[in-house]
This record gives sequence, C-alpha cells and structure tokens, in this order.
Amino acid sequence: MNIQDIIAKKRDSKNLSKEDIHYFITEYVKGNITDYQAAALVMAIYINGMTDEETTNLTLEMAYSGEVLDLSSIGEIVVDKHSTGGVGDKITLIIMPIIASLGIPVAKMSGRGLGFTGGTIDKLESIPGYNVETTIDDFINNVKKKGISIIGQTGNLAPADKKLYALRDTINCVGSKPLIASSIMSKKIAAGANKIVLDVTVGTGAFMKTKEDAEELSYIMKNIGNLANKETVCVLTNMDEPVGYSVGNVLEIMEVIECLKGNIPEDIKEIILTIGSYIIKLSGNGENLEENRNKIIEQIKNGSALKKFIELVENQGGDISYIHDENKFEKAKYIMEVISTEDGYVQRLDAEKVGVTSVHLGAGREKKEDSIDKTVGIVLNKKISDEVKKGDVLAYVYANDEEKGKQAVKDMLTAYEISKEKPQKQKYIIEVI
Repeated sequence: MNIQDIIAKKRDSKNLSKEDIHYFITEYVKGNITDYQAAALVMAIYINGMTDEETTNLTLEMAYSGEVLDLSSIGEIVVDKHSTGGVGDKITLIIMPIIASLGIPVAKMSGRGLGFTGGTIDKLESIPGYNVETTIDDFINNVKKKGISIIGQTGNLAPADKKLYALRDTINCVGSKPLIASSIMSKKIAAGANKIVLDVTVGTGAFMKTKEDAEELSYIMKNIGNLANKETVCVLTNMDEPVGYSVGNVLEIMEVIECLKGNIPEDIKEIILTIGSYIIKLSGNGENLEENRNKIIEQIKNGSALKKFIELVENQGGDISYIHDENKFEKAKYIMEVISTEDGYVQRLDAEKVGVTSVHLGAGREKKEDSIDKTVGIVLNKKISDEVKKGDVLAYVYANDEEKGKQAVKDMLTAYEISKEKPQKQKYIIEVI
C-alpha cells in the first residue's frame, strides 16, 4: 500500500477502504507522508466527496490518532459545544462561562481561525497573558478547581486533525462536508465529552451556504455521534451577516465582555439562549428548554457569568485588569469610517466579504505561518433591515496599515447592499436537529 495509489483512487472518484484511510492517517502523523501528498488527497476528497462510511472511518482514525481523554473524573456527563465556524462568532466565549456559572463543568478545546472565519483560541490570546497551552492534567484540574477551562487542541490529542486542519486552510479546501464533519467529530471524540451540541452555521459567512447543505452536514455529524455513542444535537444558526457587531480578535473580546455585562445584541442573545438551553438539557440539569433560557438570563443579570469569565481568564494566566477596563486593550493605529452613499435600508450584508476583508487587514491567516494582528478588524454600525441615510457610518475599519485600511473601506462598501424597501429581520435560529 502506498500514498500514490490512495491519491489515485480518490482522484478517480473511487471509495477509500478502512485500510486506505488507516494507512494515510497513521503515516501522515508519523511524517512519512509529505504535506504536498496529503494536500493532493485532501483536494481529491474536496472535489469528489466521501461516502458516510468513508467519513466515519476517517473521523475515527483521526480521533484515535493520538490520546483520547478520560473526563470521567470531572463528572458522569460532560457536554461539549462546537461551532462549524463563522464571521464574528464569539458564541463559545459567551455561553461557556454562563454554563460553568450554573455548576456544569466546561472542559473545552477550541481551534484557531480557519479561512475567513475567526478562531476562539486566537481571540483568547488577545487577552495579555492568557495561556491556551497546558498539560491534560492541568486542563482537568483547572476544570475541577474553577469549573471551566478553554484551551487549544493540546498534546497528542487528535494530532491527525491538527495537521489536516492547518493544511486545509492553506490550500482553500475548508468547505468540504466530510472534512468538516471528521475534523469536528474527531476532536469531540478525542476530547472526552459524551454529549455534544453543535452550532452549524448557515449563510454567506459560513462554510455551508444553504440550509440543505447544513442539514446534510448535521446528519453526517449526528450519525458519527451515534456510532461513537455520543448524543449530538445540531443547532442551525444564521450566518448571512456577522454575529454581533465586532469582527477581529481584540474587538470581539471586548464585545464578549459587554455581552456578559448584559449588553447583548439580539442575534447573540437568541443564539446563546437556544444553544445554552440544549447544553443544560443534555447535561441533565433541566428538561424544560424555556426554564433553561431563563436560567441563562438570570446568570447574566446577577453578574455570575462575567465573574466566571474573569475566573477563567485569571486561572489561565490572563491579566484581568483588561476585563475590568476594556480601554486598556491596545487599539489599531487607524480607525476609518465606511460611509453610506445612499438612503434606504440594509438589504444585504455579505458576511464572507466582511470576514475576508478582516483577514486581509491581518485579523486572520492567509498562509499557515502567518501571525495575527490582534488589534485590527471591523466594527459594524448598521446591519440587515437597519435604516441608513446618505452620509451615515455603516462600519468602522480598524487597521495598522493605512493602505490596507483604505482598501478595506472600499471592500466594506461592496459588502453592503442598500435598497428602498425595508427587508424583514432574519431568523437567527433556522432549525434544531
């Protein structure tokens, strides 16, 4: 068996056997298969797809390519939450401290930015001192001590996914259902949770552009969850415009803090209430979803959610003075206005264009080895269905390079579509599977 034959098989639209997939994952992790060979196979998978059986085999091989966590010492039921990615998606950083403040343990491993979508770990690293890398023992002990820990994919946990995740990003092969499903579910299986709530984003700012694609991905992941004996719920959320108002690392952390203080945009509020109520239900702490929503609202109102976020940051080495005073965060050199040239209503706001523009400013990676500029990004001032007058500010561009900033202003103008008719407000929750 060799990698050339496996690449040829998938190139020619043939199915890979369990043995083919085992060989590829094992040898790639060992370093016996090069990145360019893996890239060829990934591209073939992207173009020709995989059967459910192939996807399940790929997921399990990736999950067991390294260590698999035993979280039984934390609790009998451990619930994990994961997003398929989006623009301005800071939901994990808002919902997980709320869940932990209810006494439900949160042991969360998150990823970095992928394509035009931001990464939870990149955002957390915007808080000076926050340590996203720790040993498994410390990770578990932090959860026991504070009820919450959010770290990067660590140690020898699903190392195959770690390598393929970065590779997919750099060869523009992110939006493949089998590759997304296997990446997410392999991490969830390896990370030790036995209940999983997935935020499956849908729209221009998501990898799944249509409801039908998102449903298909959801059923693939639920099927993998069932085979791995992990109850899985998928919440389809709207990503036709960015979530909340901020896109970019420091900017999003500042919005997270505001949300935990109770200043929550409507879209974020509806998403955290829906996803959070299912997390509480799966954890065995409340069968009634409406009562669970009220519990979440109460934890924000009484300050417990923000207090838990501060505990999380402090326990992982972060400087909590930045949480107490957001003005301490470093600001971008230039803040430029995106000005409307017409009257009307925001008909459309292209979330992918916003995400790509943010990446070009330096908030994401264009190459695997790129470093991120934590201070740059975009703050929206107008969203879909908002009224706009000529001369109004549609958005603010935060840049450290003047030319990049000017280009971003032009790009953002094309992300907005203004019409005379007021469109209906979009549904934030599309479906629960």
